Amino acid sequence: MSTALERTAPRPSERLSRQLAFTSTALLFALCLAWELWLAPTGSGTLAIKALPLLLPLPGLWRYRMYTYRALSLFIWLYVLEGLVRSTSEGGAGQWLALAEVVLGLVIFTACTAQIRQRLAAAKAS
Repeated sequence: MSTALERTAPRPSERLSRQLAFTSTALLFALCLAWELWLAPTGSGTLAIKALPLLLPLPGLWRYRMYTYRALSLFIWLYVLEGLVRSTSEGGAGQWLALAEVVLGLVIFTACTAQIRQRLAAAKAS
């Protein structure tokens, strides 16, 4: 008798939500770095440090760690909030980069919650 935790092959929908969460988090990391260092830097580029926390969940996302998906679904709202604030307070390229940050944050949140719901439903069905 196997449980949902012992299942080795994830279902296609779980693979899709994981891939979406992983890719979007990596893209948000790259966006934050490019934004603060090259595209529309504010100050001396020290705000690029905000991208570093996005590296922490990547290994957990890749390994299907449920805790990582739960933590990231809460943590990502800091980036969405920053993007919303900066999209209304900046102009030009900074405004568009902030909107891209909001979109990526919402994609990450949606993918993480989809992964959590799918895994809980699979565990409940077992």
